[in-house]
Amino acid sequence: MTEKVAVVTGAGGGMGRAICHKLIQDGLTVIGLDVSAERLEETAHFVGPNFSDLTVDLTDPSAVAEAFSAIKTQHGGVDALVNNAGTCLMSDFPNIPAQELDSQMAINFNSMFYCCQEVIPLMIGRAGVRKIVNISSNGAYNFDAFDPPHYRASKAAMDTLTKDLARRYATDKIAVNSIAPAMTVTPLFDVLTEDVLQQAISKMPHGRAMEPSEVADWVGFLISSAGDISSGNIIILNQGRDVR
Repeated sequence: MTEKVAVVTGAGGGMGRAICHKLIQDGLTVIGLDVSAERLEETAHFVGPNFSDLTVDLTDPSAVAEAFSAIKTQHGGVDALVNNAGTCLMSDFPNIPAQELDSQMAINFNSMFYCCQEVIPLMIGRAGVRKIVNISSNGAYNFDAFDPPHYRASKAAMDTLTKDLARRYATDKIAVNSIAPAMTVTPLFDVLTEDVLQQAISKMPHGRAMEPSEVADWVGFLISSAGDISSGNIIILNQGRDVR
């Protein structure tokens, strides 16, 4: 059977680790990218075989290009990319320093832009429908719960690129979708105060935050053959919280 290769960014974090684990369970070979070699090592111990990693600053386009060149050399191409790397910087409007705005956009949006630029040439000519899954946020659409505006903007930009690439590469059989989760248990919880965290969780209909494994299952679904006919969609996961 032909090797199916997936690249997962932010593979050292809680969400990335769960996504890597799910894709390996589904039979893919996974390459994890992260800025932290230590966190990647923890992921490697957690997910087991069929996982390799590259330590890379995803906000540096030259470093991203080098990483995907190495992946091409080792694997020949890529069948799936999950743009999961991201963070939430917590200054609130209007007191957001220019440097923080630049960092927020670089980590959440620029990194996925660079990865898409590099991966699409490695997808062309691969068998089947190739997949790009972008991990966005419910914060781009829900304005009741607290999220800083530069964080919302970075995720909304991601979703606009999702739609552009989905349309642009539809006839090349490259499907591009975003998943926009609401409150999910990840290390990002650490940047919230206890009051803000509990207020956000209290608004979830199930009375709890979602688990990374639950979001990872959706990633696995989109990357499976069941996701072949889905492209250009923003899939909102929030337990029905925002239904009006």
